[in-house]
Amino acid sequence: MNNKKSNSNKSVNGRYKFSFCVLILLLCFSQKNSAQNSVSGKVLDEYKVPLIGATILEVGTNNGVVTNFDGEFEIVLKNENASLKISYVGYITKQIKATASDLEVIMEADVSALNEIVIIGYGESKQKDITGSVSSVEMEDIQSQPSSNIGDAIQGRAAGVTVITSGQPGNNPTFRIRGSGTIGNNDPLIVVDGMPLNGGLNQVNMKDVASFQVLKDASSTAIYGSRGSNGVIIITTKRGKKGKGRLDVDVFTSIQQATSLLEVLNAEQFGTLSNEILANGGQQPNPDFANPSALGNGTDWLDAFFTTGKQTNATLSYSQGSEKSNLYTSLNVFDQDGIIINSEYTRYILQFNSDTEINDHLKFGNSLKLNYDIKKNGDNNIQNALLSLPTQPIFRDNGNYSGPIGQPIYSGDVENPIGKSNSVENSTKGYNLQGVVYAELSFAKHLKFKTLLGVEANFFDTRTWAPSFSWDSDVSENAFLSESSNKSTTLLWDNTLTFNKDYDSGSSLTAVIGTSAQENQFKFISGSIQGFPSESTQTLNNGLLQPTINGSGSEWSIFSFFARGQYDYKDKYYLTATVRRDGSSRFGEGNKYGTFPSAALAWRVSEESFLENSNVINDLKLRLGYGVTGNQEIGNYSFASAYNTNLYNFNGSFVTAAVPTVLPNSNVQWESQKQLNVGIDASLFNHFIDVTIDGYIKNTEDMLVPQTVPITSGYSDIFVPFINAGKLRNKGIELLLTTYNMNRDKFRWSTDFVFAYNDNEVIDINSDTPLTTGGIGLNYTLARIQPGYPINVFYGFVQEGIFQTQNEVDTHAVQVPGTNPATSTSPGDIRFKDLNSDGVINDEDRTFIGNPNPDITYSLNNTFTFGNFDLSVFFQGVYGNDIFNANRLYTENMSVTTNQSTAVLNRWRGPGTSNSIPRAVFGDPNNNNRQSTRYIEDGSYLRLKNVNLSYNVPTDFYDNKTFSSIKVYVSGQNLFTITDYSGFDPEVGPNGIDNNIYPVTRTFTLGATLGF
Repeated sequence: MNNKKSNSNKSVNGRYKFSFCVLILLLCFSQKNSAQNSVSGKVLDEYKVPLIGATILEVGTNNGVVTNFDGEFEIVLKNENASLKISYVGYITKQIKATASDLEVIMEADVSALNEIVIIGYGESKQKDITGSVSSVEMEDIQSQPSSNIGDAIQGRAAGVTVITSGQPGNNPTFRIRGSGTIGNNDPLIVVDGMPLNGGLNQVNMKDVASFQVLKDASSTAIYGSRGSNGVIIITTKRGKKGKGRLDVDVFTSIQQATSLLEVLNAEQFGTLSNEILANGGQQPNPDFANPSALGNGTDWLDAFFTTGKQTNATLSYSQGSEKSNLYTSLNVFDQDGIIINSEYTRYILQFNSDTEINDHLKFGNSLKLNYDIKKNGDNNIQNALLSLPTQPIFRDNGNYSGPIGQPIYSGDVENPIGKSNSVENSTKGYNLQGVVYAELSFAKHLKFKTLLGVEANFFDTRTWAPSFSWDSDVSENAFLSESSNKSTTLLWDNTLTFNKDYDSGSSLTAVIGTSAQENQFKFISGSIQGFPSESTQTLNNGLLQPTINGSGSEWSIFSFFARGQYDYKDKYYLTATVRRDGSSRFGEGNKYGTFPSAALAWRVSEESFLENSNVINDLKLRLGYGVTGNQEIGNYSFASAYNTNLYNFNGSFVTAAVPTVLPNSNVQWESQKQLNVGIDASLFNHFIDVTIDGYIKNTEDMLVPQTVPITSGYSDIFVPFINAGKLRNKGIELLLTTYNMNRDKFRWSTDFVFAYNDNEVIDINSDTPLTTGGIGLNYTLARIQPGYPINVFYGFVQEGIFQTQNEVDTHAVQVPGTNPATSTSPGDIRFKDLNSDGVINDEDRTFIGNPNPDITYSLNNTFTFGNFDLSVFFQGVYGNDIFNANRLYTENMSVTTNQSTAVLNRWRGPGTSNSIPRAVFGDPNNNNRQSTRYIEDGSYLRLKNVNLSYNVPTDFYDNKTFSSIKVYVSGQNLFTITDYSGFDPEVGPNGIDNNIYPVTRTFTLGATLGF
């Protein structure tokens, strides 16, 4: 205010009074206006690229907002002279004064994400402080993949973690972490929000997952003791964040197809083959096939059996938070129709997480998950669809399903696969609850006590209904109904006391001690019956014939003490030591308790003075760890004898007797695994390259193997006890390489390369007699477990080619003697190698013919950002494994009346016509279809696993008062596969046997994510 001199004091005093009043009014207005001051701005990264979803919080309040897709924000401040806290994952949190109305905030990257929090057993740690081998999967990389199961989505993302998926709706993937460590249960322990998961990962909504960590070496898994030998997967779900409430909607819809379908013979081709089979076998050909060319194409069973699958997914989630509490809740609905008719899966998941701070010392919270799912399918037999005769229609003229007519030698005996799929009803309904509640008390400056109560309840009801039918000569006179109910309840109580202190010397210590108690009860009951007077009344009490009832129950418990210490000196030297002592009810007296220790060291070399100014090495850490873990997944009551009840006729009267079946082994104990791990973490060339390398040797000892039981003992020699006598070794190398290829204002490009090599060898099974495995029925056991070889190697004969002339048959070792081509070895049959040179082909000429365990698993992911577009291209593959294509035992059989694949068009028909596919002959007199190298195929593949293109819609296109963000995306999964494998898909089970497996699907997806 300017005051001017005046000769009139009255005038001056008047102006002073007026000015003073105006000033007071202005100050009052200013005070009022400042309390409602609106500040806007933009949050950018170091390259001035907008950061989407950054959190802006007014310090000291719960007033907050998030940035939109242009990095912009606007916040109405509650206080004068307010400060703003800006945070974003992967960047250092900033706090600034709200002094300008239009702010530009440049965030600094948290270099190499070293300060990212990693969830470990019973605690958490910064990434830079990890001393063990832990793989973290970035959730942002997989959120747009169209999967009902997070296990499918992480395939290829973590080094050393093999994931085998299935196309069947509702199925869970199979995990192998650093190879197969036992001949028994190799599944890793899965922990969700602190609760070990007994059910499958399809109980977890992928959109709810905040972090996914895999603990691989013993120094990181020993905290789980007797359950850590197969690795540990730790999943945490989302929590509410400070700031205003946020509502998100994520929806997608997909169509699915089989990645490839086998080609089978049409009617004309089959008629020709049938005539040849019967004629070569000395049988009269089918008169109806006298002119095969008149048969035409016939029925395409595969086209009717396979269909275009569909899936839809919708997740509605809400989160909010304040200084004292937060909340996250979501509802997920997933529905899928598979690529085979009448295969369906529907799932509903409700997630509710909350945390509340009562005061600075006490807080409590919960994680609750409710799941309901329904799996439905008919009698979906893929092999029957392949083998059904193209000369047989699906329906007869009267509308009934067709069946074979006439003699089986002409019409076969394969049941109508379309009729079976449409008439038989198989369904499973699951009701699942998983939840934890916890309380956390900070009762001293550096001490924190946490108690956690958890429960998992799984209830499954299964039902099979098969009506009576009469399809020509295929007749079932009685309808059949089977129902069962399963109930599994698991309770958990964990208590931990954590000490955490930073010392003036630059060192820090985190120590945790605790107890864990867990128990499980399982009950099962089932019943079946046949013969229903009215098939419209489908209940057990309405059946009349052959009623059965069955039921069982079991329980187990485990109680544990554990402790872990983590010491860090000046972010340079690290030491982690862990010990756990477990007591399990699964073992007999004297063997209930086991101790599992581990230790790990790490040295951050880059903190040493000699690397302080290095232009090449920005960060370098060396790790060394060793530990012992266990495996208690051996089933219940192995230490006790098992009895069956039977009825016996004693002097004309039936009496009940208890018959011992399994010899008890009171000395049974857990398998133990000793693992050494050496690792390197490095960031190079101004953080252009991040690399993690791990090498390991994992020795399984006291592996449970079947005991040889003499029949004279009075116990069964088929159902035998297991003893701790086997040894198995895995050793390998893992690599994770990330390069930041380009980082410009409008364009960013990064690459992730994952590589893992594993070598598996059985050392000892306490017997000179190999263990047989890989049974597929028909007395086929395809694999063996034998010292000196990998686990589950294929075992059989070696095919040397095809006999072209009778002279070749006569001069070779005897296979099937005789001179009649219909009953003995003849030209056109497979020549098997005489391995022991004794002149006879018999079981002594079998050998190891294939290895189902891959040598290498790998993946390559490229991520591009251009303006508002994001593109990821993800390749995944395996190398060095073999597949036993058991489907070919049936589709290239050429000895019975079933359809065959088009591969048999290249069969032997005379000298020089084929040296790989034998002749067609009824009865297979040479046993050409015995297990041999004929069915061993290279299972290596390279797959374009996922391509995802997303567009972040700019705020100019919508009302940002309604939406905070909009993203749309398109995705393709399993788009193509490069492989030499001839089956449906090279991704079969861990045993490498392809036998009637539901194939992986190709999926195209359109989706959108809306934020409110």
